[in-house]
Amino acid sequence: MHTAQLSPVDAGPTPYLPGTAGYRRVMVAVFAAGMATFVLLYDVQALLPELVEAYDVSPTRATLAMSLTTASLAVALLVAGPVSEAVGRTPLIHLALWSAAVVGVLCALAPSWEALLGLRMLQGVTLAGLPAVATAYLREELHPSAHGRAFGLYIAGTALGGMAGRVVTAPVADAAGWRWGMAAAALAALACAAVVAWLLPASRHFVRRPADLRSVLDGARAAVRDRALLALYVLGACGIGTMVAVFNALGFRLSSAPYGLSVGTISLVYLVYALGSVSSATSGRIADRIGRRATIPVGCAFALVGVWLTLADALPVVVLGMAALTVGFFCIHGLASGWVTARAHLAGVRTGQAAAFYLFAYYLGASVFGNLGSAAWSHAGWPGVVALASTLLLTVCAMVVVLRRTPALAAPGAPA
Repeated sequence: MHTAQLSPVDAGPTPYLPGTAGYRRVMVAVFAAGMATFVLLYDVQALLPELVEAYDVSPTRATLAMSLTTASLAVALLVAGPVSEAVGRTPLIHLALWSAAVVGVLCALAPSWEALLGLRMLQGVTLAGLPAVATAYLREELHPSAHGRAFGLYIAGTALGGMAGRVVTAPVADAAGWRWGMAAAALAALACAAVVAWLLPASRHFVRRPADLRSVLDGARAAVRDRALLALYVLGACGIGTMVAVFNALGFRLSSAPYGLSVGTISLVYLVYALGSVSSATSGRIADRIGRRATIPVGCAFALVGVWLTLADALPVVVLGMAALTVGFFCIHGLASGWVTARAHLAGVRTGQAAAFYLFAYYLGASVFGNLGSAAWSHAGWPGVVALASTLLLTVCAMVVVLRRTPALAAPGAPA
């Protein structure tokens, strides 16, 4: 077991407290950064049926426009985490947002299917800078009493970004084609990048660490040695895998008989992501009071019930199920992402590297299981998608049991 190291917030300027101007600047900026990242990451998901028609590809192949992005993002995170320990959190955040927005514009101009896939892979690489450092930045700059709600609000921004990435692109695509839909998402991301450049305070508690190969490998070994961290990595992979698999297949289901809905109409279902914003922010506040271990099982229950409700044929019940799944997932992910950095800090593990491992597993799960969701739809219909999602969520429940049985590390502030 590693001994806890002195936190950067234990010295220097006072960490930002809730209610102060600095805290508000941080939270608005990080909220906008999360929105920009997920607008660009998920803008293509609502357009998958359009891509099937435009390029005459199968649903499974069309899903590559999503899965290749999340796969390249996962790999890039393993580099971005250690790099952030050497160059700092805020420079990487700004670079990621501006470069990803530019690549988003290029995606809308892609001349061929192959070019689009290549640019989507590049988009994953450029996006890696923000998720690799966001929770580490918040842990370093904010007072420990605000960590739960701050992590929850950041995840709320990602939820609204994911919703906007679908709700903005689909109606525009219905009216003017999928290229204009992707261009609208890129413009929204550019606006968010400008907000972040204006508001985000520079790091005050960041401690630079060397990024030589030996230190990176030592940090990697430490990041996979802790039982609770390993459980959180698996939990993240299976949680997001459930969401992407179900939402990827949902577009194909609702555009087919007996529903026959247009892309724009289907995009309205993604409004349930607004509930994810509420869920992540609320669960963060609750966890600050009663702990993550007591709060996260509720998210698991919501997600499981939601997946099973989607087996119904009635569209309102399907939408209700998607809403419950979204509420449950964002509770789980909002708590787990903050838990990783808290646990890593107390275990003497580099927080940036631990966050990178969590997000590597997270986006690898999105890539692999998201593609499996489309394959399950093609081969076994919606019951196949529900079977895959249920298996993944039961694995999440098993990881929650592991976390509850793993002793917390003693430290001031919230338990980890």
